[in-house]
Amino acid sequence: RPPLHVCQRGSDHLTQIIPAFPAGKAPSPGSAVSEKVRTRLEELDDLEEGSQRELLNLSQQDYANRIEELNQSLKEAWASDQKVKALKIVIQVIQGIWTMCSDPRPLPESFTVDDVNDTAKETCLNWFFKIASIRELLPRLYVEAAILKCNRFLNKSGIQETLPRLTAMIRGIGDPLVAAYTRAYLCRVGMEVAPQLKDSLNRNFFDLLGTFRQISGESVQNQLVQQRVEVPEYLTLYSPAINWILQCIAYRAPEPLLTEMMERCKKLGNNALLLNSVMRAFRPEFVAARATDFIGMIKDCDEAGFPKHLLFGSLGRSLACADPPESERLTILNEAWKVVTKVRSPQDYINCAEIWMEFTCRHFTKREVNTILADIIKHMTPDRAFEDAYPQLQSVIRKILTYLHDFSVLFAMERFLPFLDMFQKDSVRVEVCRSIMEVFIKHQVEHTRDPVILNAMLHICKTMHDSVNALTLEDEKRSLALLIIGFIRMVSFGRDFEQQLSFCVEARATFCNLEPVLVQVSQPHPFITIPSLSSIFSRLSLYLLSGQVALANQCLSQADAFLKAAVSILPEVPRSISVEGKLRSSESFLLDFINNFLATLLVVPDHPEHGVLYLVRGLLNMVQDYTWEDNSDAKVRVYVSALPLLAAMSQETYLYSIPKVDSNETLYGGDPKFLSEINKLSETLIGQILDHLKTLGRDESTRRQGALAFSLFGVLLAHGDLRNNKLSQLAINLWNLSHKHGYCETRVSVRTLEYIKHQALQPDMSHLTDTVQRLALQSRT
Repeated sequence: RPPLHVCQRGSDHLTQIIPAFPAGKAPSPGSAVSEKVRTRLEELDDLEEGSQRELLNLSQQDYANRIEELNQSLKEAWASDQKVKALKIVIQVIQGIWTMCSDPRPLPESFTVDDVNDTAKETCLNWFFKIASIRELLPRLYVEAAILKCNRFLNKSGIQETLPRLTAMIRGIGDPLVAAYTRAYLCRVGMEVAPQLKDSLNRNFFDLLGTFRQISGESVQNQLVQQRVEVPEYLTLYSPAINWILQCIAYRAPEPLLTEMMERCKKLGNNALLLNSVMRAFRPEFVAARATDFIGMIKDCDEAGFPKHLLFGSLGRSLACADPPESERLTILNEAWKVVTKVRSPQDYINCAEIWMEFTCRHFTKREVNTILADIIKHMTPDRAFEDAYPQLQSVIRKILTYLHDFSVLFAMERFLPFLDMFQKDSVRVEVCRSIMEVFIKHQVEHTRDPVILNAMLHICKTMHDSVNALTLEDEKRSLALLIIGFIRMVSFGRDFEQQLSFCVEARATFCNLEPVLVQVSQPHPFITIPSLSSIFSRLSLYLLSGQVALANQCLSQADAFLKAAVSILPEVPRSISVEGKLRSSESFLLDFINNFLATLLVVPDHPEHGVLYLVRGLLNMVQDYTWEDNSDAKVRVYVSALPLLAAMSQETYLYSIPKVDSNETLYGGDPKFLSEINKLSETLIGQILDHLKTLGRDESTRRQGALAFSLFGVLLAHGDLRNNKLSQLAINLWNLSHKHGYCETRVSVRTLEYIKHQALQPDMSHLTDTVQRLALQSRT
């Protein structure tokens, strides 16, 4: 609230407080001013003068901060029994009386006067006597209003009787602005302590209406001239007080009350200040239903006292929340815009235009929205007025994006992109582009090749991309990249590969500073882009993905080239990589990639010039030569993962295949030499694994030894032919080794044995019966 204009302090202000004397005693004539009284008076004078000096020349925020300090001082004063000081800063006195009433038993919330003890009543009454002795009207009013709730301690109808009295007392305040805020405060207190007493609210409001004629009186006009305040600016000072009083009246009020208020506005000559507050106080549904009537009243208002664009702004806020009758909507928009478009001040214009944009988007088509955008550009372009209105212009964009989700329609509006051009401050421009992209990604469900959308979105994405520089944080880069990738993923030219390739080439050139975007657009032309990427795992994944795509399209030579390229850069993988700004071991990421790579190799046919299993051997050689972490089992785990691949390659029919691509099952057709190569390579891998297990045993790394042994046992069980006695014995030895030091979970062991028993019951699997018995015997041992 603006600071209250308080009357000049009189010579006896707050100094003639009657001291409280015990019942049955009276002061002697010669001791009318005792030492105790004199001390109290001096305290009050010192406090008053100091407070007034402190509050001079303060800003509004400093004033509010000082009031909060005084509020805290009151609590401390009451707690330390400084009653004089507490009275001076009076607020929340009821807490002190409540404490008195709670001795010896707590006072219930729904107490009556009969529950209050005599001490509390006497103290409370003494407070009111002291307040009554304040000679100036305004301080006496505020202090008594502040402790209005204390009337509950004295009699049943105290509040009901006091509210009308205080309301009548406000009529004695000569300054209408001060009177308005005093009424607002009294209504606030009244709503808190007795919300059911609506008569007092209405009386305050009607009295306020009666003071409007004072505004045009000589006293107020002279004061405005002295203070160099224009009438329109002065009138806006009334708005918070009137708005508050009307909100109190309108709270849960029936709709006919609005009709009554509208009639009172008309009787006052459609007072613009009052009309504005009425529209803002009552429910939007009530206002929207009478929108045409309000427009008529606004047109009849005096333009000089309160600008009509402010009235249309208040009406627009209600219509943004509730819909007027459909048949009246176009007329409402036309009448409102006739006034809005004539506003000369760019700031006043955009404040009102922003409000009415939502009404337009809710009820009309792109034609009307485009018209308003054109009008905004016309008003805000001269003298670069848009530079002072970025928040309002951003709000216009948000309102449009809230209601228009068809981007072919949005970008077809000829004034939309020129409207975006007004955002010339880099940070604001990027923020607006980001908001557009977020809505696009959220609401664009189907792929698009619409040239209007593509051109506009490329322009918006380029704006975001070009904002990236050396100082841009990684989180910001990642966020922008995700938005741009979201757009790229929604672009599809179907089977028109040339068009798709052309788009990706353009995108690659446009977004060269954001590597995740380059990863996304590099797929149609990987050999050009992939080598330029700094992230090794991005390159590996793209080579593998490109090889898979080439296989799916029967491009075997290209698939070979991609997969060989992936194998060739494996030695470049560093031992640690940065993940979300933190260094982490790359080992787990590398193992995941290799497992994915091995799964792909099943369907890759051998090159006729490079020998049997050349890609498998090349990968395993790279794994053998790679510098793994110290005390790591990763290399051997790759060998364990390669065994299921070799087992699958030895089958007559592969688990999966690619249409129109002949895998090794077709090329070799179960050739004994091919199977012999698979067996030799399998034996070599198993030998490497067993050697590593022995090393772990010598190093007493029993936990790692047991886990690795159980992994190899599982591979042999799932993919090996346990009818082979050597292989069967190896499986049993691995089982024993994995259980030797108790590191294999009992639950896992039990479930594994159950599985083998179940398999032994299947046809041609009876040889597992002996294995089950031997494993069970070893487990018990």
